[in-house]
Amino acid sequence: MTIAQQLATIDRLCSEDFPAEQGRSPAGSGGPGYHIAELATSEEFWEDDGSAREETEEQFEADRDGLSERLAHRWGTPRHFSLSSVFDRTTAGEDIPEPWGTLSAHVPDVHLWKPDGHDRWVALGVSQWDRELPFQLLAVVTETDPP
Repeated sequence: MTIAQQLATIDRLCSEDFPAEQGRSPAGSGGPGYHIAELATSEEFWEDDGSAREETEEQFEADRDGLSERLAHRWGTPRHFSLSSVFDRTTAGEDIPEPWGTLSAHVPDVHLWKPDGHDRWVALGVSQWDRELPFQLLAVVTETDPP
């Protein structure tokens, strides 16, 4: 997906109704109050010595930063929001609202905006569920305030 396509996906999700139930969507997944778009997905790393994984992680972070720069022209400088304390609170048993609870398990931090005049948050993050699994560049659109 090109940057233009990624921006178009984010724009569409900013105005689209949220799903009534949690599940898969054409862009990725969603549920009541949120959309998560999978903008890019890498290969898996089952037989990697670590170098390809490291290079891929750096590339996905650079892609996130490039897309973030484009969005910053629209909405201003993003807030960098760490999800590590959210993850700690989730593992301690606190009920964290979605999409933040699930995101915290595989996205360490996000670039976050709440555009003026919008009732939705927009976040960009790089996800990896486990060392062998692919990286994903995610865009999140939600009406739920970050915890």
